[in-house]
Amino acid sequence: MKRYLYLVHRWLGITLCLFMAMWFLSGIVMMYVGYPKLTADERRAGAGSIDPARCCVDLATALAATGESRPPDSVRLTSIAGTPTYVLTYGKTQAIAVRGDTGLRVQNVLPEAAVQASRSFGGGVDAEYAGEIQEDAWSHSKALTAHRPLHKVYLSDHAQTLIYVSSATGEVALDVPRTERIWNWVGAWIHWLYPFRGGAIDAYWHDIVVYGSLVGTILALTGFTVGLMRWRFGAPYKTGSHSPYREGYMWWHHIVGLCFGVTAVTFVFSGMMSMNPWKLFDPSETTFDVKAFTGGDIEPSHFRLNVSQALTLFKKDEFDPAEIECRVVDGKGYYVAFRGDGATRILAAEPGAEPQERLSFDLLTGPASRLVKANVVRNTILTAFDTYYFPREPHTLYGNVDKRLPVMRLEFDDANGTWVHIDPHTGTALGRIDVQRRMSRWLFSFLHSWDWPALLDARPLWDMFMIALNLGGFGISVTGAVIGWRRLKKKFARSISAPSLERKTSST
Repeated sequence: MKRYLYLVHRWLGITLCLFMAMWFLSGIVMMYVGYPKLTADERRAGAGSIDPARCCVDLATALAATGESRPPDSVRLTSIAGTPTYVLTYGKTQAIAVRGDTGLRVQNVLPEAAVQASRSFGGGVDAEYAGEIQEDAWSHSKALTAHRPLHKVYLSDHAQTLIYVSSATGEVALDVPRTERIWNWVGAWIHWLYPFRGGAIDAYWHDIVVYGSLVGTILALTGFTVGLMRWRFGAPYKTGSHSPYREGYMWWHHIVGLCFGVTAVTFVFSGMMSMNPWKLFDPSETTFDVKAFTGGDIEPSHFRLNVSQALTLFKKDEFDPAEIECRVVDGKGYYVAFRGDGATRILAAEPGAEPQERLSFDLLTGPASRLVKANVVRNTILTAFDTYYFPREPHTLYGNVDKRLPVMRLEFDDANGTWVHIDPHTGTALGRIDVQRRMSRWLFSFLHSWDWPALLDARPLWDMFMIALNLGGFGISVTGAVIGWRRLKKKFARSISAPSLERKTSST
């Protein structure tokens, strides 16, 4: 059994060591540069303030212009190239824009419009059109599905930013500065095995990542096990060392493997968990009912105060919105205004209302308790972040989700042990966290990035800790690659010399 353990580790190492080294090194890059995305705050900052002089047709006119009979999932008013524009979404695959000044639907976004939107987003710098694409190295995100195909535009700004503009709405959907593009080649693009995205093998990308990570986990686990078996915890070897290896790379591989073997296992294993393999983290049943929280669809009857009047009230309150979202909570309409810096105000969509910083928790508790068909066993107002609710840097995987305080957490007694967070600043149910997602939080997020809030708050301690762990894994992989290469050279040398020896023997 011991021999087979050694053989499995040896040949998996020969096959995967360089691959594993790439994962650890690119992981360090991803600590500081994430895969390209346009956060909501970046989008609002680039859009600029909504021009009240050109605003706006009412919600009923905008909905009629879409030509859709079904209600939208979301409605927001923003600026596209200086023009107030409604952007409405229907599911995850359709987005429609309606001009706020004319009430006409945006259709057939031309290259000229894409360049104009990009220039406006970039502060008026020159821009050059670079064609239309469905998907490329920087635009694999599913969040862009409703906006494909995408117009590509290069800005002549200092960052040499590449802009992707939605062909559905004419809005900037993604920005990728040059430094982000360069670092991603050795960061997220290679770390997530995106060379396998696109083309004929795209359908197999998920399985390639999952099973590649599984084999990598077995490699790291067998290596750590072998390392423990070869280490003498009691009496040392005759050389006086507790390790049997005297040759440089073998000794270093053994020592570094013992020091960082556990985290090497957890890094690769948690990477596999990020893919939700075999649907381990899917809830056993769907109990989350957003309509029970909203109490109705986004429709004109819920918005007796029109958006132009709302904009005037926000301006009167010395709040200059870059974007206004239409929300429905418990059957009542609300306007949520976002400034370019991310600050918010909320306003009931009815005459006589005034903007406020947030809704009361008493108002939100009733509709929030209907989100899950179960009893509320605990209602907590969080005034500090904890291990299940905390912000991350914008470039990280979940850094695009706004996390504000205070927030309300409801815990239900359903079979999935569902938790729900309600943001009073925006009147939004921030999704559910059931037992499967809490398990994913530990098996993926924590093990992969050590996102313990206390450690994150202690930066640069977190940085030094994570870099050390990744460099340890990189050291294991590189020394393993050298050892494997040397073994292969000896094996090939013996296989070549054996026939020569046979011929020499037969001739004598």
